[in-house]
Amino acid sequence: MVEQFVGNWTLISSDNFDEYMKAIGVGFATRQMGNMAKPNLVFSVGDGGLISMKAESTFKTTEFKFKLDEEFDESTADGRSTKTTMTLEGGKLVQKQTWDGKTTTLERDIQDGKLIAKCVMGDVVAVRTYEKAA
Repeated sequence: MVEQFVGNWTLISSDNFDEYMKAIGVGFATRQMGNMAKPNLVFSVGDGGLISMKAESTFKTTEFKFKLDEEFDESTADGRSTKTTMTLEGGKLVQKQTWDGKTTTLERDIQDGKLIAKCVMGDVVAVRTYEKAA
């Protein structure tokens, strides 16, 4: 259920994220900012099952709203325009982005009260861990 994701989450660790950003084609300057940013993720559910996901950092705040299993146009924090679909698979919130013939998957899961985001592009995997803010 998507309700387990609702709330404010603070980034506490990030592993291999620079390699992941390289793999999806993010330029050096943007990667530098991406590596320094400690975004908060804010999930909420609105009327009619519309889910909102906001990423807030000192550099940039991005937000998109979606319904599960419905493709939508996403403008990513690093400037890509993607066709994105969000699904729930075995309790994991799976975000699939497609652009320029490429595909990346971001899998979010709640483990031991933490939100674990696994970013996958080909054989490159980054793991970002968030704690729920009080």
